[in-house]
Amino acid sequence: MGDLENWKLNELPLPIDVETKSVLKALPSAHAALAELKGMASTIPNQNILINTIGLQEAKDSSAIENIIITHDDLFKSGLSIGAFNSLEAKEVQNYITALKKGFEIVQERKLITNSTILEIQKKIEGNNAGFRKLPGTALKNVDTGETVYTPPQDPAEITCLMSNLEKFVNDPSVSDYDPLIKMAIIHYQFESIHPFYDGNGRTGRIINILYLILQNLQTLPILYLSSFIIQRKSEYYKLLQQIRNEASWEEWLLFMIEGVEQTAKETIDIITQIKELMMTIKQKLRNNYKFYSQDLLNNIFIHPYTKIEFVVNDLQVSRITAANYLNKLANDGLLVKQRIGTGNYYINEPLFNLLAKR
Repeated sequence: MGDLENWKLNELPLPIDVETKSVLKALPSAHAALAELKGMASTIPNQNILINTIGLQEAKDSSAIENIIITHDDLFKSGLSIGAFNSLEAKEVQNYITALKKGFEIVQERKLITNSTILEIQKKIEGNNAGFRKLPGTALKNVDTGETVYTPPQDPAEITCLMSNLEKFVNDPSVSDYDPLIKMAIIHYQFESIHPFYDGNGRTGRIINILYLILQNLQTLPILYLSSFIIQRKSEYYKLLQQIRNEASWEEWLLFMIEGVEQTAKETIDIITQIKELMMTIKQKLRNNYKFYSQDLLNNIFIHPYTKIEFVVNDLQVSRITAANYLNKLANDGLLVKQRIGTGNYYINEPLFNLLAKR
């Protein structure tokens, strides 16, 4: 083990070549899975269906890594913005999805992931404007023992310098010609090791992962999330990050992240396939039995697993009475499940809810 007292986080690029034989061998199948996912995502008619369903799932899982636990029911209720329901956990998860969408919007527009984007993401997650750490005292501790596992850089000037260096590494291809998946794993390690914020570093770092894949044109939508993979192997994830600091052992970390990308891409392909099949089934029922069927109505009940009259009014440009008639008719016939919350009603696409909840 290295001397952690004098250990210092270096700027990028790395001084060693980390593209070992094993790492290079693991890349093709991960890239193939990513390409298949990208193609599959493009077959869904409305991209908000995937962003709102798989994106919310990611918000739930990424928050769970930070011990912010929420049920699927509470998760979808929180999206209804009905005053009667507003738990602290639901608010945290909603902040995350807002941050994710904001980051996606900025990257689509600017084709860069700058420090101002990263600051904007963290601001949305935490709901404050604290910016990069300016005061010493931040340390990562073992939850069970309270022992300090890792002390990130403390000097504000060093944090700013390392973040500027990371920004260059992310956006300037001339700095490193590593495969994008290797670069994503290095960026994630570097960001988590700089630990530039007082809070929200893990969640911000996981959003940066997917935005980087979009920046590299490996995905077009923010739907490839590693949080469920990290939850399943949480202790290994932290152990491998620390192993790089202790022993500069990169290979295991890179293989872990590449495996995470491949496994998650395959799982996401599977869930999109099931969403598509379910959409076809419900589309046939709506088309065959209801004069008011439209693609917009179908999209609505898939964009919002829990929908409400206002959502239908906005999406279909119909009156409140018409929207209520549509939803109540579908609920009476068993296609949706009607529930009451506070003074309002909401309507559940139960087969979609069950599909998302079993993940």
